[in-house]
Amino acid sequence: MALAGYSGTPLIKKLGIKNDKKVLLLNAPDNYFELLGTTLTVQLCKGKEVPDLVHLFVTTIRIFEKEMRGLIPLISQKPDIIIWVSWYKKAARMVTDITEDTIRNYALNNNLVDIKVCAVSDWWSGIKLVVPVAKRKKY
Repeated sequence: MALAGYSGTPLIKKLGIKNDKKVLLLNAPDNYFELLGTTLTVQLCKGKEVPDLVHLFVTTIRIFEKEMRGLIPLISQKPDIIIWVSWYKKAARMVTDITEDTIRNYALNNNLVDIKVCAVSDWWSGIKLVVPVAKRKKY
C-alpha cells in the first residue's frame, strides 16, 4: 500500500489512532480501512459510545457545518476529543466549496483550534481540531 504524503509515516500513526481509542467515522470513503491498513473493528463506536477520535469526511461547506453541529454534544461530553476533518485536495479535481481555511475559520469561531494537517490519501487532506486546553474546563 502506498503511503499518502511525503513523510512515509503510516496514516494510522499520523491520525494518532491507538488501540485504546474509540473511533467514530463519518462519511468515510469506501477504501478507508485500506488507507489505514487495518479495519478498526473493535475500536469503532457502537450505540451511544462517546468517541475519543472522530474522522469526518466532507465535500461541501453545508455538510461540514451540519456534521460539526452534530458533534457539539460529543465535545461537551468529552472536551479532549480529537476531530479530524478531511476534504478533497485540489489535486483530486473534485468539485467542492470547502478548503483548509474554511475549516480553520469555522474552528476558531467555535471554540476549537487546528493543531496538525496531514495527507490522508492522494485525494484527501486532513486537519486535526481540538478544544484548547484552557477552554476544556468550561465543558
